Amino acid sequence: MPQDDSWDADASREIARGGGKRPPTGFRDDKEPDRKGSAEPDEAEDDEELEEIEVVPVRRQLALAIAGFAGLLSVGMVLGALTSAPDSRLPYAIVVFGVQLLYLLAWVMALSPPAPAATAGVSVAVALVADYLSVTSAEAALMPLVWTTLGGFVAALIGQLFRAEDRARLTDSWRATLAIVAGVAAYAIPIVLTRQENGTQTVIVCAAAAGVALVVARATDALFPKPRIAAQVPRGVAGVVLGAMLGTLSGAALGSFLVFPFTPAKGAIVGLIAVVVAHLVDLAVNFGQAGRELAGDAPTFWVARHMQGPLGAFALVSAAAYALSHWFL
Repeated sequence: MPQDDSWDADASREIARGGGKRPPTGFRDDKEPDRKGSAEPDEAEDDEELEEIEVVPVRRQLALAIAGFAGLLSVGMVLGALTSAPDSRLPYAIVVFGVQLLYLLAWVMALSPPAPAATAGVSVAVALVADYLSVTSAEAALMPLVWTTLGGFVAALIGQLFRAEDRARLTDSWRATLAIVAGVAAYAIPIVLTRQENGTQTVIVCAAAAGVALVVARATDALFPKPRIAAQVPRGVAGVVLGAMLGTLSGAALGSFLVFPFTPAKGAIVGLIAVVVAHLVDLAVNFGQAGRELAGDAPTFWVARHMQGPLGAFALVSAAAYALSHWFL
């Protein structure tokens, strides 16, 4: 049909073409950037965030030194348990007291509890009392060490109440104080186990398996620290897995040589539990150090910082050995 109106089909097509360029709702701002231009700053910000994550390098000599230190701790605990006789446990207690002092030095400097001098003094007293009770008590039991730990923990908290700045940190740092005091007392548990049935064999299997796991893991990190557990933690997954496998294998091998109730299967189970405990503590220490560095805290003395992992691992392995000796074997 002919259209007399000036609003013809050609004009409608022109309006339709121009309408696709208009926003669906509202009004367009002349200064509004296009979509491509608005996406570029977001991508640049994401790239900057990725570049800020610094990958901490793995120092080979340091990893080998930590592996050697873990090996020395393992050998010391094994030889001490082997040479401990009913009338000659005092030399073993002296060696254990030296390890307790190393643990105290490393963990006090790393965790920085309130009133560090008072906390360290109380912990030394706890170590002496725990070793003395482990050697001279009429009955070899764990409860005297538990009461010693609780008493030392309460005394350390009381020593942190005198200064105002220490009292302000008390609610946040009591866990660190408990870890220090309990770890010092835990090293006296192997002395108690050497006076109990099957205790010496349990200490040997746990200490050997944990030592093999830590030595292999740290030595592997020096050679092949891949894949990385985290960018800020200089540890590799390959070393942890390989250490767990060889540590469990060493426990099974020792179980085949020891007497009843040990068997290769029980040795493997005991070794596996000791390996898992040692790896968890060692990795937790590494992540704690990385967290403190990211938070901007002042780094601790480097010797104490790197001894903290193996020392904490063997402290908890000692407690695990007592539990395995009584509840599993």
